[in-house]
Amino acid sequence: MAHHEKHLLSTSRFDVVEIPADPANPTGKQRQIVRHPGAVTILPMVDDFHVCLIRNYRVSVAEELFELPAGTLEPNEPHAVTAERELIEETGYRADKLVHLHSFYLSPGILDEHMHLYIATGLTEGEAEREEGELITNFVVSWETALEMVRERKICDAKSITGLLMYDQIKRSGEL
Repeated sequence: MAHHEKHLLSTSRFDVVEIPADPANPTGKQRQIVRHPGAVTILPMVDDFHVCLIRNYRVSVAEELFELPAGTLEPNEPHAVTAERELIEETGYRADKLVHLHSFYLSPGILDEHMHLYIATGLTEGEAEREEGELITNFVVSWETALEMVRERKICDAKSITGLLMYDQIKRSGEL
């Protein structure tokens, strides 16, 4: 956090700060920004033809969404460790291999959250270790069904759309 930011709110997951209109702010306008520790999202490939999505009830939009598993970084935790932990917590799967594909910002107009996208392969099924209050269930679908769900707008969160379409593009290009 820069010294010229005014702290407005702290929560268990993020802070809200105000950036003043001053010489250190090149936009010239006062802004309120959500400061977030960062997160991961994981694309769990059950095999070459199936992916494990999750059905996750999201209080913020008051509906159940189809998503890729994801989670927030703990303080000083490498994002690869977060990816491994969140995969187990949300799906129960353990991965033989986790590969970092990309990092991106979800909503940089108001939020500094930096998300790290991983592909998980060589999965072994196990018990999920979901946090209390999480309403999550696994939803394994074929790769083509997952892409169809994006096209049909049944998957509508940015991290999942980004992860699925990016991996599809990489697969098609032969990079993986």
